[in-house]
Amino acid sequence: MQLSECRVLLTGATGGIGQLLAERLCADGARVLLVGRQASRLEQLVTQCHGRAESVCADITASAGRELVLQAARRFGGINLLINAAGINHFSMLEQHDEEALATLVQLNVTATLQLTHRLLPMLREQDQALVVNIGSTFGSIGYPGFSAYCASKFALRGFSEALRRELADTRVKVMYIAPRATRTSMNEQSVVAMNDELKVAMDDPALVADAVVKAIVRESEELYLGWPEKLFVRLNSLLPRVVDQALRKQLPIIQRFARNKP
Repeated sequence: MQLSECRVLLTGATGGIGQLLAERLCADGARVLLVGRQASRLEQLVTQCHGRAESVCADITASAGRELVLQAARRFGGINLLINAAGINHFSMLEQHDEEALATLVQLNVTATLQLTHRLLPMLREQDQALVVNIGSTFGSIGYPGFSAYCASKFALRGFSEALRRELADTRVKVMYIAPRATRTSMNEQSVVAMNDELKVAMDDPALVADAVVKAIVRESEELYLGWPEKLFVRLNSLLPRVVDQALRKQLPIIQRFARNKP
């Protein structure tokens, strides 16, 4: 897609990747409708985008919030690019979670994303060309200890992307799934950063991820996995999962130590 022709709706706009993605899209000529829950940060980001962005403060996990987003998209003149980037993460062994935290994670990462896409799809279908971009994770293809709930949500998002792409194959709406590896944003707690350092797991700068997302949009890629050797592990996990089981079994004591000794 030509970015100068894009009218973008971006959820999770004030997140570590979302903010940089908004700035990059606007700098390259797109118009962006920013969606988030923090009004002051949205206003600041609108200013940083130099007249190419508008915002709507809304909680997309609530029906009323999704209605606010829909009405804002109509005032925006419609959209032809939806980027579902809103999401949360929580690092702990499953037994450490409480039920409310599990429900909150799945509600935002999966349910609200599906519900908002459902509300906006008729608008996207009206366009000459449209694209839905779902920001997933390497953990949407590799189940990783300490992230069971997050993995479940991203596995679901990957499945949704694949099914929706096939469902819309005879329309002008394309669907893209992008899977970053670990990224240095506030979504990852300090315990995760420390654990990754000990395990020698690379973490990308969010600017690198934002740049890759924009390039994928221009190319209209269907899928994009970021990082090496993570791309290899995704492939290996699909073909020889027991090999990955054995590798992660060796890491398990370290993962457990960081998960159970968080501040």
